[in-house]
Amino acid sequence: MRTFLRGYSAVLAALATGALWVAGAGLVLMTAAIAWQVYGRYVLGSTPRYTEALSVMLMAWFIFLGAAVGVRERYHLGFDVLLYFLPPTGKMIFRSISDAVVMAFGAGMVIYGSQLSQGAWSATIPTLGVPGGLSYFPIIAGGGLVCLFTVERLLQRWSGLNPDDDPDNSDAGNAGLEKV
Repeated sequence: MRTFLRGYSAVLAALATGALWVAGAGLVLMTAAIAWQVYGRYVLGSTPRYTEALSVMLMAWFIFLGAAVGVRERYHLGFDVLLYFLPPTGKMIFRSISDAVVMAFGAGMVIYGSQLSQGAWSATIPTLGVPGGLSYFPIIAGGGLVCLFTVERLLQRWSGLNPDDDPDNSDAGNAGLEKV
């Protein structure tokens, strides 16, 4: 199990890094598209029509990919005051319940994002000339990553590889793996 978790975590670490690179590239491209829109409007006197739709689509990608990586790295807000008063087993149970809720949310993103994508596929985004269903792919990808990253955390916790309360643990995404 520990060998599997090491490999699984290594693959997900690479996937998270790739997602951050895609999100960063999307942010840069969106900034360039908006700059081109402003330049076209105020300097050329003709606004490029595709820039707004492209910017919104790129923004969805970097938001959902970045949020999924935030789940893996535990950068999202949490309310864990009660956990300070619980024994280790209670902490593990409550954190696992929290992770199950996060995973259910990620699964909902995949399921309902897929339904939205299928429903809008026949429409076309006029300024881009692509199917409207492509607008919902970031929701599906982000939800899928949230599920994968949450499964990783649950497996680590329940196999004893990821002590959530380790104060020396600064790399939360790969916590505990170096101690095996």
